[in-house]
Amino acid sequence: MGVASASLAGDLERRLRVVVAGGDPLARSGLQALLSDQPGLSIVALADLGPDLRLVLERERPDASVWDLGIEAKLGIERLRDLDGSVPVLALVTDDADGQELLAAGARGVLLRDSDAARIAAALFAVAQQIAVLEPGMGLPGPRVPSDERAPIEPLTRRESEVLQLLAQGLSNKEIAQRLKVSEHTAKFHVNAILSKLGVQSRTEAVVKAARLSLILI
Repeated sequence: MGVASASLAGDLERRLRVVVAGGDPLARSGLQALLSDQPGLSIVALADLGPDLRLVLERERPDASVWDLGIEAKLGIERLRDLDGSVPVLALVTDDADGQELLAAGARGVLLRDSDAARIAAALFAVAQQIAVLEPGMGLPGPRVPSDERAPIEPLTRRESEVLQLLAQGLSNKEIAQRLKVSEHTAKFHVNAILSKLGVQSRTEAVVKAARLSLILI
């Protein structure tokens, strides 16, 4: 889709720097409040959808940006074309009718505006890793799965699937342990089991491969 992601230095434990943009000031503030408590995210700036948006993104150099487009999908398309893929953008829309055009213009992902905070946060981690995120049922093509990733993997247990979803949200082992009410040692054991089953070396690689194999819900 012609989108180039800003590179991420380090693993998912590092906080993801995010710019929130939208035409409605109340919607921007609401989205900031919604995401402010999400582990692994740092909201570094708010911006409207005017011409200065590009300047804000160039100044802040975020890992990803989430845009609340509301009824302004056409303006969002225009701004995406201005950016030319310099920042991974997750677009939030009132319906999915404009999804294909937004993706063609350069959005890395499209979700409905009523998505919950955890889902939006997981999607931001995904788009920052150059993984396309689409609203279920949108009917648009997802990311291509490389041939070397099509081989069957050992099935994950129910608990490992829960841990994998939390990895996608950027949680550390300690935070995973707190969320699941288990010891940090147990959380680390599950993470290591996931890495082994997926045949990867890092948490980032695990999330990327799991998304490509549709093992996690973005």
